[in-house]
Amino acid sequence: MANTFSRIYLQLVFAVQGRQSLIPKAHKEELHKYITSLVQARRAKMLAVRCMPDHTHLFVGFKPSVLIADFVKEIKVQNHAFIAEKKWMAPGFRWQEGYGVFSYGHPQIDRVCK
Repeated sequence: MANTFSRIYLQLVFAVQGRQSLIPKAHKEELHKYITSLVQARRAKMLAVRCMPDHTHLFVGFKPSVLIADFVKEIKVQNHAFIAEKKWMAPGFRWQEGYGVFSYGHPQIDRVCK
């Protein structure tokens, strides 16, 4: 919509199946860049990304037309394929079903990014 203005900021959190510490620290930077490219390809704005050994946090600015469930599913599926292609983990690596999503206001952006 031409005259639509929105500020939708969501933190998304998804975990490795069984909360196993499988995300390799040595490849974190490359994984952050890849996830950022996935977010940008979906016309969203990556505000922060942080991969922990057993889960991942994304802080993203969204347009109101984005379906969050579809967005997260696509990110997880393509992220999984990227990790498998790189052979960073054993073939049994999976993301846990589901995710957490938390909303924030514009004044909270800096605090959440830190």
